[in-house]
Amino acid sequence: MDSSSIPNRPRKAWLAFLLGLFLPGLGQIYNGQVNRAAWFMLGSWLFGIPLVGLFTPYLPDDWTATVMLGSIGMALLIWFVSCVDALLQALKLSTYTPASWQGAGTYLFLILLVTVCLFPLLSQQVRKHWIEPFRIPSASMEPALIAGDFIYADKHYNCLGCEPTMQRGDIITFTYPNNRNMGYIKRVIGLPGDQIKIRGQTVSINNKPLTIQTAQQAGSVIVQERYENKQWPVIWKNPRAVIPLVDLTVPAGQVFVLGDNRTNSNDSRYFGTVPLADVTGRARQVWFSYNRDVGGLQWGRVGLVLH
Repeated sequence: MDSSSIPNRPRKAWLAFLLGLFLPGLGQIYNGQVNRAAWFMLGSWLFGIPLVGLFTPYLPDDWTATVMLGSIGMALLIWFVSCVDALLQALKLSTYTPASWQGAGTYLFLILLVTVCLFPLLSQQVRKHWIEPFRIPSASMEPALIAGDFIYADKHYNCLGCEPTMQRGDIITFTYPNNRNMGYIKRVIGLPGDQIKIRGQTVSINNKPLTIQTAQQAGSVIVQERYENKQWPVIWKNPRAVIPLVDLTVPAGQVFVLGDNRTNSNDSRYFGTVPLADVTGRARQVWFSYNRDVGGLQWGRVGLVLH
């Protein structure tokens, strides 16, 4: 065949860059550099979700937000570099004969495959088994958590086959017993076999009061509670509120949970104990906080480790 009959379709730098914006590595595929495209795709995907989700549960709690945000930044950097690389490589291809598969249909198929199928499945696996973000919608866990906080929950916690690590004082996420489609977040107070007593503002575990200090603050009562080596503050915004008396032994395979905002929390005082099988994770760290009712962005809460 006469070489003059072979179509020459120089690569358009702007199109290579634009395709890269849709999907990392897609600009390289447009340039016919499949191997190069694979490395950019793998780099951006691995740093974006799976790699961090895999290692974060084994890191100290105060590293969670830094590592997660750092990984997202790295993924975005790789994505941007892939776009620039596609543009620069396209500028060099003033003479180019595209393969039969290089067309709009291929590019659209890859975009849909990744964004509609692969990425959602990967994200679902990470959220189900490794780490999951949540937004706090209410004030039931004040002062530890406020409405508008965004947190990470460790999904390795209480997972099937994992070594038991649950402790009294942990802040956990779980399936709400009265609505299986709703997630709740509370603090673990009692483990299986514990005897729980609540009289007024005093909570006792196995006949040992948790209260170590109380203080008045703007009409509320701030109570410092402690069990063994864990300590946390709770608030009674309406000290005169009528609170149910509690005197029970936590059944096997169950936990007793309370909200830290003791007069504004729907918890085990009202819906009973929570099956261990319904515990879905442990809250680790606040990575972002926004509440327009209290001034918008709460920068002082970003990175707050949850105890």
